[in-house]
Amino acid sequence: MPEIDTSVPHSARIWNYWLGGKDNYEVDQQAGDAYSEQAPQVVTMARESRKYLIRVVTHLTRDLGVRQFLDIGTGLPTEDNTHEVAQRIAPAAKIVYVDNDPVVLAHAAALLHGTPEGVTDYIDADLHDPEKIIGAAAKILDFNKPVALMLMGILGHIQDHDEAKRIVHRLQAAVPTGSYFAHYDGIDTDPDLTKAQQGYDDTGAVPYVLRSHEQLSAYYEGFELLEPGLVPCPLWRPDPGKLPSATDIYGGVACKP
Repeated sequence: MPEIDTSVPHSARIWNYWLGGKDNYEVDQQAGDAYSEQAPQVVTMARESRKYLIRVVTHLTRDLGVRQFLDIGTGLPTEDNTHEVAQRIAPAAKIVYVDNDPVVLAHAAALLHGTPEGVTDYIDADLHDPEKIIGAAAKILDFNKPVALMLMGILGHIQDHDEAKRIVHRLQAAVPTGSYFAHYDGIDTDPDLTKAQQGYDDTGAVPYVLRSHEQLSAYYEGFELLEPGLVPCPLWRPDPGKLPSATDIYGGVACKP
């Protein structure tokens, strides 16, 4: 198990802090507070992205019949993780998580409690190595049947956008027709958010790149976006009766034709 560095803030732990979790350290709390002081909407972004994930997995499982999920960039476990949402609807669903963060590895046991009928597994792999991810996932998931490929809030950690696109398209190529791609990431339209992100990057933590809507749209090339398209996460099929507001975190779901 790699040693956990508690001297430098980490995005997964800060995200956990913004979500109200306890799997973070003082350095993460300080960085999270500094970020939210500069860009207060970031806490809302974090919480809305979790609600978005729940709605996406629910729709894929309940309405579209997906029974296999490849969730890359898992992050720290919180309430209503992918396997919990999917297996409540379809107990036999298979979920494979992928991450390589030592804090997430330390909590992997918490992710592995799925239903007896289904499969919940974990791969220690880096997003920069899609071939390793595909090879390991293919031992658990049936790549002859539809798979939901999930990249939630992780692609900003790939510094070069062309490389990010190559990784996404390689992973997409591995799943069959009828599969789905689900994603969200932050965009660069708010100067306060951009400034706060730069302050975070300057701490020595792994940087995160805010990108344009056009750049995020490139991840969906060759896929058919479901309605309402690539939109602020709170606006993606909100629950009935909700009055969502826009944020600078955008997501979408698309089908492989």
